Amino acid sequence: MTGSNGKSNNGGGNGTGEADSAFEFPCRFPIKVMGRDENDFCAHVLDLISAEVGEVAPDDVSVRPSSKGQFMSVTVTFEATSRSQLDAVYRSLTASARVLFVL
Repeated sequence: MTGSNGKSNNGGGNGTGEADSAFEFPCRFPIKVMGRDENDFCAHVLDLISAEVGEVAPDDVSVRPSSKGQFMSVTVTFEATSRSQLDAVYRSLTASARVLFVL
């Protein structure tokens, strides 16, 4: 099926085996991860993300504790190279029992 823009609307790919995406790769991509502020949560998040994207520069990490200090959000911005890489990052983070939310 073809939409009004002349492009296929059937969920086709972009020729690389990846589904069409709202992103153009490579791109800078921020991801926010929330969990309990314990046992070096920030280092845990960085380990998970670095395993998929390589080393993350300290300037690309922002940490914010919750108002009562029980939780922490860690925002990491990295150079995303593909949709499959983003999917792998999300899978890794959501598989961790220490991670409560990923945005």
